[in-house]
Amino acid sequence: MKRPGFGNKGVPIKIQTNFFEVTNKIPKMKITHYDVTIFPEVPPRLNINRKVFNHFSEENQVDLGGVKPVFDGIKNMFTHKPLPFKDRSFYVELEEDNMPMGSKRPFRRFTIRIRKTRDFFMEDLFRFLHAKGKMTWNCKMAITAMGVIISHEIFTNHPTIRNLFYTSQGAIPLFGGIEAWPGYYQLVRPTMGKMMINIDSSATTFYEGGPLIQMIVKILGLRSPNDLRKGLSDSKDRRKVEKIIKNLRISDNHIPENRRNFKIEKLTRSSASDTTINRNKIDVETYFQKKYKKRLLYPFLPCVVVGKNYYLPIEVCDVIPGQQHIRKLNEIQTADMIKFTCQPPSARANKILASLNILDYQNNEYLKQFGMEISNDMTVVNARILPTPIIQYHQTSKENRIEPKGGEWNLRDKRVATGATLGSWSVLAFLNEKELPDNIIIAFLRKFFITCQDTGMNILNRFPPICRENGNTEESLRKAWLRAGNNAKVKPQLILCILPHRSVLYGEIKRVSDTVIGVATQCVLSKKAKTLKKQYLANICLKINVKLGGENSFLIPEHIQFVADEPTILMGADITHPSLGGYISPSYAALCGSMNARASRYVASLRVQTGHTEIIKDLKDMVKELLKTFYQTHRLKPKKILFYRNGVSKSRYIDVLGSELTAIKGACKSLETNYEPTITFVLVKKRRHTRFFPMESKYTDRTGNCLPGTVVETDITHPFEFDFYLLSHAGITGTSRPTHYQVLYDENGFDADGLQTLSYNLCHTYARCTRAVSLVPPVYYAHLAATRAKFYSSYDFDTGETTFEAVKEALRKVN
Repeated sequence: MKRPGFGNKGVPIKIQTNFFEVTNKIPKMKITHYDVTIFPEVPPRLNINRKVFNHFSEENQVDLGGVKPVFDGIKNMFTHKPLPFKDRSFYVELEEDNMPMGSKRPFRRFTIRIRKTRDFFMEDLFRFLHAKGKMTWNCKMAITAMGVIISHEIFTNHPTIRNLFYTSQGAIPLFGGIEAWPGYYQLVRPTMGKMMINIDSSATTFYEGGPLIQMIVKILGLRSPNDLRKGLSDSKDRRKVEKIIKNLRISDNHIPENRRNFKIEKLTRSSASDTTINRNKIDVETYFQKKYKKRLLYPFLPCVVVGKNYYLPIEVCDVIPGQQHIRKLNEIQTADMIKFTCQPPSARANKILASLNILDYQNNEYLKQFGMEISNDMTVVNARILPTPIIQYHQTSKENRIEPKGGEWNLRDKRVATGATLGSWSVLAFLNEKELPDNIIIAFLRKFFITCQDTGMNILNRFPPICRENGNTEESLRKAWLRAGNNAKVKPQLILCILPHRSVLYGEIKRVSDTVIGVATQCVLSKKAKTLKKQYLANICLKINVKLGGENSFLIPEHIQFVADEPTILMGADITHPSLGGYISPSYAALCGSMNARASRYVASLRVQTGHTEIIKDLKDMVKELLKTFYQTHRLKPKKILFYRNGVSKSRYIDVLGSELTAIKGACKSLETNYEPTITFVLVKKRRHTRFFPMESKYTDRTGNCLPGTVVETDITHPFEFDFYLLSHAGITGTSRPTHYQVLYDENGFDADGLQTLSYNLCHTYARCTRAVSLVPPVYYAHLAATRAKFYSSYDFDTGETTFEAVKEALRKVN
């Protein structure tokens, strides 16, 4: 959709953002595109193509006419003027990195073919930026070329992952032999009248370089290699180490002048002194003593296997630095990583500005060739702070209307709009009497009752049965359910579960309670149950109240006029995908829809589909489910649909719109031939690298972030399409991340103010806390539902030992 105009609601301010202007003369630039093919093919993740290309470029400057081309690492090459040839092959020789033990270090020969495709001018891009032309093929190529130009040199010299590069400068060690490296993101973006570069700080984990034995010490949480003198006799320790170091690239160090690189396949079950080399019929310890005059200090440790019948003692292996760690972090590592990455806005802004010294655009010879210059100053943009909506609580509250300050409020002197009644329930502790005595649980329940009463809930049974987990989660939940029912003589409503810590218990509890028993559960951490903090208890009450059908709060009608005027349904859709590499695992799609004029009550529909598929396959049936439920609730059909869709990549906008809009319309027509509600389709994306930095202290929250309600619709947005950035929440720690909204289709005639204020106001209706949230609740709930769906089956994500039908059956049981 084209932008319908600009908004004017709110207080106008100026803020800084992490965009840097490209100041070259775009209309006059001409670029030549070449197609690059490298044989033999190698996986892009190995980054060998860049090494081959750079070697080719350095060695063939005469043939290239002095031109230094840029390369995207896959197939696209760009030059600032045509080369002396149109189609030619070159030969490049590189030293082989991974040769088996005992081999010489040969050179590996590559063929690189360069073929000219076409010249293109930047005029089309210039017209697009000034809203005078569409996104043509020339525009796309120009944007691609500019991205390759700015990244070519930096990506050549640093480890890279997509649009991010990382540096070991400033790295910190984490638990378990890994370290956190600072990194930086850079991406060229077309904006209103200008090309900008979006630069942001980032971080990821790498394996620590150095002696492999030191890494093993850290993996096992030991103090020094001396603690390994008993060997790895414990099979559990050996498996743990093997799992972590498998596929790690190492180099040997017993012949310093001829170091070779290898990849670890596994560990031997026997020690170096007991592992026999077949061809020599001697053990590895003796072999190294005779062959290399190397006396092993740790012959009692296993060897690493680096090829068929090729063994290396652990102590002669060094981990090659710069290898990314892609495994899931444990709790200790996660906590340390959060400390490393969580920076207040001022620190993040300074780090981004400091990255310009590493990027060094001013001295980049590739940029100079193309006549590109990049500003060293963050862009200052126009913004507005939208007015805060009024939140309504029960009329009997001492304070029944509240205007949040800084995006947050509390339950003091307030009663929930509609309090649920809790009569049949039980408590299930996943700790024994010694770890959590009954008197601690009773004290928690007593405080919990008082908080519920103060907030307007009605607790009929103040002495629920207290049960203990018996080692079998499902059996324990069934017994807790039976005791709750027997105690109250009615069907159980809730099981309150007290957990020792966040663990796999949570997922199993939700699977059993939602798909087997059919009862609501509320999990509480034991350490929280002991501290009895009022705010925590109030949040638990809010969650339980809506789980039992209550309503916590709502906006006064004038703040959600679009929903309140006539029958309207808000929908939010999201898909959760398996982690990288888990292509055998399914993705889960969720659709949530509002069921009342206050947009305070939602229902969800869930589906499972092929992993990493971005389009929701069964959306038509999911929309039908929600429309039927809406009709059954009100005996009215929605006249308007506002559909928020989360997490779609830019390249799939058109595909998703074409498929999913058709599905929504198809669902309506399948219910009634002439049923055609007006539809607005909005994409919502939070995972972006745009950040805002306040310039005046009076427009800053207590964490140093911009105030909630900050909206940006000019300067860094699309040249002419209907999009905006909205920072709707208050920062807790670190730098707040604004959410990007893009309208793809609109039959409801939204103007800029209408959609921006509605979206911001809705962020105050999230039921589980007394804060404005960063995403509109329909999408937030859909995300929670899709994440929850992962727990609903016993799908083995490592082996894939079940069928999609089994997963679908689990979803059908959700109560």
